[in-house]
Amino acid sequence: MALSKLTYNSLNVTATASKGIGFDSDPDALQADYVGGSITFIKKLTASSSSTLSFVDGSASVVLDNTYKEYLFTLNNIHPSSDNDASFEFNVSIDSGSNYNVAKTTSVFHAYHNEADTATGLDYQASFDLAQGTGYQILGEGANLSADNDHGLCGYLRLFNPSSTTFVKHFIAETSSISGADYEINRSIAGYANTTSAVDAVQFRMSSNNVDAGDICLYGIN
Repeated sequence: MALSKLTYNSLNVTATASKGIGFDSDPDALQADYVGGSITFIKKLTASSSSTLSFVDGSASVVLDNTYKEYLFTLNNIHPSSDNDASFEFNVSIDSGSNYNVAKTTSVFHAYHNEADTATGLDYQASFDLAQGTGYQILGEGANLSADNDHGLCGYLRLFNPSSTTFVKHFIAETSSISGADYEINRSIAGYANTTSAVDAVQFRMSSNNVDAGDICLYGIN
């Protein structure tokens, strides 16, 4: 029996997407379609000497329910009110924001590099992780947050399936910040809120003082 041979160069192995990526003219109504999915802008909170920035399901047009399986928070130039002082952190609630005290287990790594190119490092930060801790999880540590006018913290937090009543609630975060000694600090955080109750509120704050400026945007991802 003769064997048929295929010539590799004759094959089309290029992946095709069912949809292209498009953006609305309004940046606060971002709509990017890709392979049948979408990312949808929900809410933007802008800090102005704010003690907290809270996203509570059903409050002020916030959606944190089973509409989406993943929620994305973008952190844009979060600016502390004082230099090398308070940490930027977050917590979640299962009672519409009455309490932010859900037990969490997390891991935290950070890398750093200074402007003088004399110090670099990468290490696990055991002092910033939680082991069934109910306190706030640090996203940017106070000793590494500068209040210089041109400095701030940027990054994101991804929260997965918060409305599930079966599974714990995983999250992943990454931030970039500048210290008062002009170090670039990259911090990677991951963990889970150890609850099978629906998470219906997320709060961001500084561990002391206020969030002087910056904004946080919430998106839903299909």
